Amino acid sequence: MAKRKHVEDDLEDSAAGDDSEQEFSGLEESSSEGSEDEYDEIRVEFEWFDPQKQDFEGFQMLLRQLLGTDASFFHLGAIADLILEQKLLGSTVKTDGNEGDPHSLLTVLNLKQHSNRPVIKSLVDYILDRAATSRSLSPLTSLLPASSGNEVGLILSERWVNIATEVVPPMYEMLLEEIEWAVNDKEPYTFTHYLIWSKIYHAVPSTLDETTNRPMKKMKPESNKDVDDGQSMYYFHPEDEVLHRYAMLHGNFDYKTPVPEGDSRNAFQDFGVTPHGHLILIKAAELKSAVKALKTEFPFLPATSGATMDESRSTTP
Repeated sequence: MAKRKHVEDDLEDSAAGDDSEQEFSGLEESSSEGSEDEYDEIRVEFEWFDPQKQDFEGFQMLLRQLLGTDASFFHLGAIADLILEQKLLGSTVKTDGNEGDPHSLLTVLNLKQHSNRPVIKSLVDYILDRAATSRSLSPLTSLLPASSGNEVGLILSERWVNIATEVVPPMYEMLLEEIEWAVNDKEPYTFTHYLIWSKIYHAVPSTLDETTNRPMKKMKPESNKDVDDGQSMYYFHPEDEVLHRYAMLHGNFDYKTPVPEGDSRNAFQDFGVTPHGHLILIKAAELKSAVKALKTEFPFLPATSGATMDESRSTTP
């Protein structure tokens, strides 16, 4: 049985060209010539699918983006294989049909059930190591070990940078439904907690201003901003701010691998970014409420979009 949720949505993008595939796959919104407020509108059809073998390479690319500069510490192919073994758990978002590349992924891995797998052991050991360096994450050092008796589901959620946050609530809804079905079938997905792996960034003022005496613009206010250790913290995943409301704990950690200098002088921008890892721990009983809040905060059908949704489930060979 495969999910196939079909959504047609209006997206705003730049007027830089007619190649909508290129605009969708990697370009940020940008202003057209003459006005910062003028945008071309393109229509994008989103479809949700179960993870499938043709997604293997796409999963590795999304995982590499999610895990940041420390991605090389993990066997990404082994993680992708484990995701694919869970044939009816988790979902992808595509725009080119079933054979297209996944633009978004959300799934959950049972850390206790797979604790003997080297790739899960490397993930857990890494989390424990990073948690030990963060006061806000330090409780994980006693909660994650298999000896604790906790059943922790590691949620991996990633998408390409220009994929709207509004695709996330349906993915979480489907995940909760699939977990319920799995538990009814006596499969090992009765979790006590969910640990969501994410990432954030801090803004780094460019030193170009110091060398050229160029006046530096103030950073544009954003809603997906918080404060961490006196620094402005921005979310790569805006949904994290909602998930925090239902979390037992959340916090950031530094990558082991040095992050390239965040200075933006080479991009001729006023600010660069320094990324960090981010973890959110939610009790299993709270996730359903968190997903409801996500649906309210990021509704897929805004009143002005004119988007339509059709959902069906069909059997695949």
